Amino acid sequence: MSISPETLNQLLQFILGLAVLIFLHESGHFLAARLFKVEVEEFGIGFPPRLVKLFEAGGTKFTLNWIPLGGFVRIKGENDPEVPGGLAASKPWVRLAVLFAGPLTNLLLGVVLAVVLFYNLGEPVLDKVVVQQVAPNSPAQQAGLLPGDVILSVEGQPVTGIEDLQEAIRARLGLPTRLGYQRGDQQAEISLTPRNPPPPEEGAIGVALGYETRKTTWARAIPQGLSASLEYMRAVLLLPVNLVRGEVSTEEARPVGYKGMFDIYQEIRNPLWFFTMISMSLGVFNLFPIPALDGGRILLTLPELILRRRVPAQFENMVHLVGFALLLMLLIYINLQDFINPVQLP
Repeated sequence: MSISPETLNQLLQFILGLAVLIFLHESGHFLAARLFKVEVEEFGIGFPPRLVKLFEAGGTKFTLNWIPLGGFVRIKGENDPEVPGGLAASKPWVRLAVLFAGPLTNLLLGVVLAVVLFYNLGEPVLDKVVVQQVAPNSPAQQAGLLPGDVILSVEGQPVTGIEDLQEAIRARLGLPTRLGYQRGDQQAEISLTPRNPPPPEEGAIGVALGYETRKTTWARAIPQGLSASLEYMRAVLLLPVNLVRGEVSTEEARPVGYKGMFDIYQEIRNPLWFFTMISMSLGVFNLFPIPALDGGRILLTLPELILRRRVPAQFENMVHLVGFALLLMLLIYINLQDFINPVQLP
């Protein structure tokens, strides 16, 4: 099975992007540990087995490893409070700072990337609805609509936004409908019949919609990127709740592994958008109170701040060991599902 040069290029970009996100996550832990005078024994680029030791500085070995997906930090006494100068022997607020630093690095990076994304894409013009994609054999394609067309009116009524257009189309299901549109400098009108009932994956006329954009400024891009980032983080945090409530389908909430992520990466038009979402997802996911993740370690550290007594180290290590084993099995299952039941992209 041969791989096209384009696919190989996308694969290399994908691997490099993920590696950078994981590397920066571990850099957050490393910098926080060094800031609070906690010794770091090794900072590895890539995952073991080790290829070569690059150099040593400040008591930390910097190594290059064979598996090029990110990196790791090995902090002194991470799980043993009897080791002097180690992480587990540090005060609880120091341990919390080091644990929070990794996910926060990813979240901050996601915000920065979102701001850059908004600046590069421009500011949406909310009264200019643009056709982004046209489904094959749909009423829109048969009528001659093309990506880039701006929808101006439905049955002579001006279109002022995507929701406005969708409501107008829903009111015309099964009825011949006139659409006014603009292509370049030319305006024209077509007639089509919205499907009744609409196919679930395409909608009534078979188009994906967006907004026309115009150049923006950093002063406007920063609050827009921050707002969009916070909304995305909120959506990820509430995903388990919405799944239980039935507001999100199991297919929409389905986790994906490396192959699933690469499938999505191949379909999107903007790699910056992809890595923005992955960086924020990585940050939020690592804060979930799951044993072996940063969030699980944070959860078992918090009682010490309130009760002034720490969770027994032996118990904590056992919880994380069992949690890591279960998490590893889950990751194997998720990655296998990517091949057995590939993710279905809209």
